[in-house]
Amino acid sequence: MQHELLFEIGTEEIPAGYITPALQQMQSIIAARLTELALSYREIRGAATPRRLTITVADLVDQQPDRKEDVLGPPKKAAFDSDGNPTKAAIGFAKSRGASVDDIKIIETAKGEYLMLKVEEKGRPTAELLNELLPEVVSGISFPKSMRWGSGRFQFARPIQWLLAVYNEQTIPFTIDAITSGNTTRGHRFMDQGQYPVNNFSQYVETLRKAEVLVVEEERRRAVLAEITAAADEVGGLILHDDELLATVSNLVESPFAICGTFEERFLALPQEVLITSMREHQKYFAVVDNRGKLMPHFIAVNNTRVKDKKLAAEGHQRVIRARLEDAFFFFKEDQHSSLNDRVAKLNGVIFQNKLGTMLEKTERVTELAGLLAQELAPALLATTRRSAHLAKADLLTDMVGEFPSLQGSIGKDYALLNGEPAEVALAIHEHYLPVRAGGALPTSTPGALVGMADRLDSIIGCFGIGQTPTGTTDPFGLRRLSLGLLHIITAQGFHVFLTDWIEKGLTLYGDKLTVAHDEAKENILNFIKGRFVNDLTNQGIPIEAVEAVTSVSFDDPIDCRQRIEALMAISNKEAFTLLAGAFKRVINIIKDNSATEIKPELFSDPAEQKLYQVYQATYQEALPLIEKKAYQEALTVIIKMKEAVDNFFDEVMVMAEDEAVRTNRLNLLTAIARLFLKVGDFSKMYALNL
Repeated sequence: MQHELLFEIGTEEIPAGYITPALQQMQSIIAARLTELALSYREIRGAATPRRLTITVADLVDQQPDRKEDVLGPPKKAAFDSDGNPTKAAIGFAKSRGASVDDIKIIETAKGEYLMLKVEEKGRPTAELLNELLPEVVSGISFPKSMRWGSGRFQFARPIQWLLAVYNEQTIPFTIDAITSGNTTRGHRFMDQGQYPVNNFSQYVETLRKAEVLVVEEERRRAVLAEITAAADEVGGLILHDDELLATVSNLVESPFAICGTFEERFLALPQEVLITSMREHQKYFAVVDNRGKLMPHFIAVNNTRVKDKKLAAEGHQRVIRARLEDAFFFFKEDQHSSLNDRVAKLNGVIFQNKLGTMLEKTERVTELAGLLAQELAPALLATTRRSAHLAKADLLTDMVGEFPSLQGSIGKDYALLNGEPAEVALAIHEHYLPVRAGGALPTSTPGALVGMADRLDSIIGCFGIGQTPTGTTDPFGLRRLSLGLLHIITAQGFHVFLTDWIEKGLTLYGDKLTVAHDEAKENILNFIKGRFVNDLTNQGIPIEAVEAVTSVSFDDPIDCRQRIEALMAISNKEAFTLLAGAFKRVINIIKDNSATEIKPELFSDPAEQKLYQVYQATYQEALPLIEKKAYQEALTVIIKMKEAVDNFFDEVMVMAEDEAVRTNRLNLLTAIARLFLKVGDFSKMYALNL
């Protein structure tokens, strides 16, 4: 039979950022353990608030299936003496499995004769297994920071207050750090402190709803959105869209109650991002805008308790935000005493990386590299690009960024405009940090993209140049993120760049600071960026065979690689291509280490090889100009016509002829054909794609 499991860990308030990852871990841990125990189920669902982490498992079977297993024992020669009597090894083996020596069978294996027992293991009841499994789930959850409490030694994000564990409407008893599981949950910490027995998830959700707790995250998020929208509507405003803040606030409350507060209009003189960040980062307040998107002197706070006197509650929030905005206003005014340009020289007091020097040295390298990129890719924007790179890191020395690190780039843009810098320079200062995260917004301006590329290349090159490379899950300098951002900028801008050349230029700009040999560092960097390129495309659903068909041949110009991959994908569903890929696989296997391509037509003796040579020459003449124009799909359409001649060649011709000159000539012909194919990709890696 199948029944429902309901499991809740009740705690003191867990930090909002811990909740979703912890819930995902719970689900993963229990799914893995149930699979290991051969306990089938229909689905696992999660729910959570700051005071609880909950999972429910639907249609969980009530018992393990019985298992029959062939268990291998010691070798026969060690299990029986010369008279055929069982030794301690045989007796011990049988006893360990609850069997007798008479039950032992002798089987032949690759290593000789061994003892074997057919063991039948009775499946255990699920309730009994859950008694052992659920404590493992609790102890298996990891947090950025954990704590102990009282005299116990158990660690969790916050002290555990209660445990609810019910299966088939019966309590699963176990104890963690003196807390014994039961069948009761608890209501809202302040508005309903009752304890309520529950038997299943639907009853649990409804019971908590009545006890002022919205335990289902999506329901609570909708409630938060409805509350803040209504509060903003009271002053004729709209909530500034912020999904990340909405998710955070939804994990700060068990029931949301929004309050609209105001601040003095003089604070609207602050840059918009400063106001938004001041409200958002420390207080988790939502900004309010008018129907034109302009900030209004209002904010929305979300409380975890019902408010009796909204005016009094708003005044409390207003006192807090006023102090924050006064600080921001002070920082803003103090920052105006020095321009961004004046701050650049002071970057010599900021360490970029201990072995790689200061931020001023980085700025000088990035300015040079960005300028070189501009000379090649956008000569008309050279001056703008260099100026943007020169000022890009100056806002790190502002009081505003010191208080709100997330404003770097954004405040640099605002200050650049106040300093009279061109709008294009100000925008590039902001955009060179983009994308901030995977899938984030990308630079819209060419100078911003060029400075962003130079900045990322400099960081990647520097770290690899001193041997500071990512290992496993460790990536302290975020090089994976920087590489992916670099690739996304290149793709979005459509820049044809040869990464090897730019890595070499970047290595040179570091002078004698680097400890890894240039050639080794260059190879490592290119392979690392290629790895991110491959992972990114496969994560987008592009078959690994197509990606590797191109990147295994060459990876230097990411745009060109992408074009060749797209061309291969476009033609790969044609039957002729699949057959040609199979034939090319034979070509690659036959030519092996042969690299010569000199062909002597006078050595041809079979019509099939003469025909293949003629077809190759015609195909080469037609396809090569298309390849040089990067019209890869058209080139492949031409190349695919070789299928019949290649097939006929393999059917009629013995490549490895006894005559060395003939054999070499045939290998050279196939090598020349392979060289043509490899200008697009290694077709052989595509052979299995459509099988």
